[in-house]
Amino acid sequence: MSLMAEIRPYRSEDLDALYRIALATGAGGCDASAIYQDPKLVGHVFAAPYALFSPETVRMAEDAEGVAGYIVGAANTPDFEKLLEARWWPTLRPIYPDPPSALRESGSRDQFMRHLIHEPDRAPKNLVEAYPAHLHINLLPRLRGKGFGRRLMNHWLDLVHSLGARGAHLSVGAANARAIRFYRAVGFREFKVSTAPAPKALWFVIDLPRAAHCL
Repeated sequence: MSLMAEIRPYRSEDLDALYRIALATGAGGCDASAIYQDPKLVGHVFAAPYALFSPETVRMAEDAEGVAGYIVGAANTPDFEKLLEARWWPTLRPIYPDPPSALRESGSRDQFMRHLIHEPDRAPKNLVEAYPAHLHINLLPRLRGKGFGRRLMNHWLDLVHSLGARGAHLSVGAANARAIRFYRAVGFREFKVSTAPAPKALWFVIDLPRAAHCL
């Protein structure tokens, strides 16, 4: 692990980096810049709202070259979803009209993400009751495989537990084998639900506090 790598709180000037890294990791951890016509869409849905409405639960990963990753999330998912419905999605919907169903099903990632702005994913009730916190974690390739993701995850889980969360959840594409291995390695386990947040997605959960960190 680079001695220069550090975990630090989010700062307002980090917002552009959040958007940049969200796009650079938006295809199952790979660069999605060739997939999206609008480079802001991934960040609009999966990164920026956390920085704007829950900055206390955002942590940045920074090395000598600059910001290279982040973990974002919320300690109370239902409350966060209500907040975004009141203050975030209404600002985006006039800019990104909901595509007709035929366009959403055409395979365009832009159209799919536009639809999420109008109908955001909602975690199942039985999941959030037991595991109220949720997260998204993304690292650029230069920080991967060095134990830094584990450090970032442990730091964040301790943080949301200190804010009252007794469990955390996340969703991941079923084809993203690298991410699934990582989540299992840091203590998450699969949670079966009747519906997934997106096609071919899986839910993973972890109890808080944990008996021991996965170091």
